[in-house]
Amino acid sequence: MRVAFFDLEPWQPDYLHAGLQRLGIAERVQAAFFQDHLTPDTTTEYADFEAIVVFIWTKVSGAIIEALPNLRLILTMSTGYDHIDLGVCRARGITVCNVPHYGENTVAEHTFALILSLSRKLHAAYFQGLRGEFRIRELRGFDLYGKTLGVVGAGNIGLHVIRIARGFGMRVLAYDVRPHPLLAEVLGFTYTDLDTLLAESDIVSLHVPALPETYHLINRETLGKMKRGALLINTARGSVVDTEALLWALEEGILAGAGLDVIEGEEYIKEESALLKMPLAEQTLKQVVQAHLLLRRDDVVFTPHIAFNSHEAVQRILDTTLENLKAFLEGQPQNTVC
Repeated sequence: MRVAFFDLEPWQPDYLHAGLQRLGIAERVQAAFFQDHLTPDTTTEYADFEAIVVFIWTKVSGAIIEALPNLRLILTMSTGYDHIDLGVCRARGITVCNVPHYGENTVAEHTFALILSLSRKLHAAYFQGLRGEFRIRELRGFDLYGKTLGVVGAGNIGLHVIRIARGFGMRVLAYDVRPHPLLAEVLGFTYTDLDTLLAESDIVSLHVPALPETYHLINRETLGKMKRGALLINTARGSVVDTEALLWALEEGILAGAGLDVIEGEEYIKEESALLKMPLAEQTLKQVVQAHLLLRRDDVVFTPHIAFNSHEAVQRILDTTLENLKAFLEGQPQNTVC
């Protein structure tokens, strides 16, 4: 099977090649490794490949899929798969597999890095230090002990966030469409409705997937229901938060701060040079402008979609991706989303 791996770091081809050998499938796979993204302009170079492996930076659109006539398998090196046109995949009979578990604790730890950066004014202290200014009163933070954390989405990552929060002595509220009362009893948290969670939480942390149902889940209406002076943390997906509404909530003082690992239009922030080479829709330009307005604020801590990005987690991603490939070759696909 001819397999093209995209979006790779320089060290990863050697790791993947060794993994193919370890799993005993190296002789069944003709692998090609690329650091670049797969784009509509480059698909003709890969028309003979039967499988592609991508990260979220490659948008596997219907146009890309249709340009790969031999494609039978798409492996994404991520849990999320909103960057893949599943409708076209279903129509073509293409199997899509993801990595459902690799960094639950990793993302949860990053969530608390963002929380602590805001609650203890770490980012503000850093920038004061760069300017040679130390105004201690402006750097007074607050304890997490005794505060209420609201977790929106108590899945694998959300449960790890809850476990850490309980270690800090926090009260935890959770909202999830599929509650598990036994887990709540064991971990010591309480399920509630979204409105109650927003009204009572000192910190709200988002851990839901990008779905039509979660698009702009956090908007002007829901932000208006939040406890005044609360913090909002998003390590889920940018589309979950309406950026315009978030700017409004910060300006109005409804939120005291936001910790963001993801944001709408983040792909254009990371590749600003590409903006000069492509026609952009009005909505995209609006997202880019709003994103830059957010990132210039002192009450916003932003990291460029790196909550997953520990050495251990990345290795687990690669290992599971290769195991997904082996399972497909053996006629027993696993971790399928389509």
